[in-house]
Amino acid sequence: MKALKIITDDPWLEPVADVISRRYRHYEQLLERINNDFGSLMQFAGWHHYLGIHFDEKADGWYYREYAPQAKDMFLFGDFNRWHRTDCRMERKEYGVWEVFLPAEKYKDCFVHGSKVKVLVHGDNGWYERIPVFSTRVVQDDATKDFCAQLWFPDAIPFAWEADKPQTKKTKDLFIYECHIGMAQEYGGVGTYSEFKENILPYIKKAGYNALQIMAVAEHPYYGSFGYHVSNFFAPSSRFGTPEELKALVKAAHEMGIAVIMDIVHSHTVKNFNEGINEFDGSPAGGYLHAGERGYHQLWDSRLFDYGRIETLRLLLSNVRYWMEEFHFDGFRFDGVTSLLYKHHGLGCEWSREEYFGDNVDNDAVCYLQLANILIHEINKNAVSISEDVSGMPGMTYPVASGGFGFDFRLGMGLPDYWIRFLEKYHHEWSVGEMWNTLLHRTRQTKTIAYCESHDQALVGDKTIAFRLMDANMYWHMQVDDNNMIVADGMAMHKMIRLITIALGGEAYLNFMGNEFGHPEWIDFPRKENGWSYFYARRQWSLMKNPQLKYRFLADFDRAMIRISKKFRLMSADHPLQLNVDEANKTLIFERAGLIFVFNWHRAHSIPDYHFRVPDSGVYQLLLNTDDARFGGFDRVDSTTEYHTRKMNGENMLSVYNVSRSALVFEKVR
Repeated sequence: MKALKIITDDPWLEPVADVISRRYRHYEQLLERINNDFGSLMQFAGWHHYLGIHFDEKADGWYYREYAPQAKDMFLFGDFNRWHRTDCRMERKEYGVWEVFLPAEKYKDCFVHGSKVKVLVHGDNGWYERIPVFSTRVVQDDATKDFCAQLWFPDAIPFAWEADKPQTKKTKDLFIYECHIGMAQEYGGVGTYSEFKENILPYIKKAGYNALQIMAVAEHPYYGSFGYHVSNFFAPSSRFGTPEELKALVKAAHEMGIAVIMDIVHSHTVKNFNEGINEFDGSPAGGYLHAGERGYHQLWDSRLFDYGRIETLRLLLSNVRYWMEEFHFDGFRFDGVTSLLYKHHGLGCEWSREEYFGDNVDNDAVCYLQLANILIHEINKNAVSISEDVSGMPGMTYPVASGGFGFDFRLGMGLPDYWIRFLEKYHHEWSVGEMWNTLLHRTRQTKTIAYCESHDQALVGDKTIAFRLMDANMYWHMQVDDNNMIVADGMAMHKMIRLITIALGGEAYLNFMGNEFGHPEWIDFPRKENGWSYFYARRQWSLMKNPQLKYRFLADFDRAMIRISKKFRLMSADHPLQLNVDEANKTLIFERAGLIFVFNWHRAHSIPDYHFRVPDSGVYQLLLNTDDARFGGFDRVDSTTEYHTRKMNGENMLSVYNVSRSALVFEKVR
């Protein structure tokens, strides 16, 4: 077999070439099996068109089918039969599938849009009322808090996608605005898809972001799980509105030129019986999961998929196809890839070549991710797929045909961790050289999404960058005429951290909603400990809009930073060129995309006539200045000044006022 490109490109992988080749053969053999048995990967990923509840025009009635190989008996019941649990018995068919047919002649007046159903499953674990696995609508009763499947036949006319144009951002610079629909509004309650479309989308467009990454889309019983304990994989969360309202949100984003990425959770599932798929057919594996210890994630208190089962692959790949075709999502951010890839889930692990290619890797999970990426790009060749992997597994963004996983991007998960460590010691000894090396710690082939802080840092128990920098001062000293130096220093650092991260950290950029203007409050979802309050499960946009407060300065800077990054194609530019590392003055200078970046991180050293070399001679002008008064700075540098290079020892040199706690970006104008 010819050596895979991932191996020929990276000599470090040569000692494990056999392992990588075996993985690739495993993928090839499985894909061949799928093509032989099902016709194609697309056909294989169409299980949702067969299982679940569907109207059959030829038979003139509804079929409900469910995969439950170990079930002893099954009954469909609900509003249509006055909740008589054992009136409508299902029949066992081939390959572990159960089926029942409801003729329209008998049920057309009761099996209708909006009515509710469940399935009663008799298995080795007893009798349980369950929600059909392929339900596309699941609702919760306000009084009993019980979840139930809801028939969703809104009308005979499909949603009007005709004018919709899915956004193709893979080959363009990607600026992602990560959001949570429920907590995106300012009032104390659960926001809706429609409110987000009307109130937040225009702001995201104005801010310059061209991609929206939505958390918590698939139904989850516990609101405070941030959407990561999914129970119903084919049902958009009803707490935010109807499926049509989600579609309208996606379509409106597309009309604004904004791609929509779904945060998809295929790494685990909620352990609940009443809502989820755990032990669905009465067996420990339930048809889709690992049984025993391997099927349980102790840290997350959730159940784990068995990616070696063909039915699990059909379930998850059908889910990928469903969200792309039914809701026009432009791609996915795959959550928990590290947990999915390793049998130890990455807990307490020191990452090494031996870990990446040893016995702790779940090769069935590797194959699932490869198939998922092939399918995603078969449906939409310009779709975006993102891996949330903290392990640094090699080949994450290599094409599958080259021996990789096929993702378009990986999240630069080490960057938020670096900034936490940096802020813990930045009053003491730290290195601008280390900053440079950390932000560029990736291979040229590994397309990375840079971000300063994760959504987890906005939660109670952690701190955002703004809170680490300014803490309680944000409550009392954010008025425009307040000269509090902790706030001034914190705002300066907030801008600098974002600018250097976008300039060096990756090939795309991500921000969690509100962080761009230093949102002062944490996220605390309603729970018993806070009296089930929504007070902190919201975003206070009014702070940013208030002309008397400084939050608007941070938002204005973020907008300017994104605009310049777009104009100069910063994220897709060649590798940056280091020009100066000055540890004594904490100054780092580099070139990227034809722009010169000067970062002075020192608390006190402002240096007139600071000389440094630049690649090209000519005239330069200040393009962006974090110290600009319009961004809440002290306006210590004149933005109208022109800077002429001069020769010194054969080098092109610039001389600038190198201002403390600021970053200057210069453009060559002639």
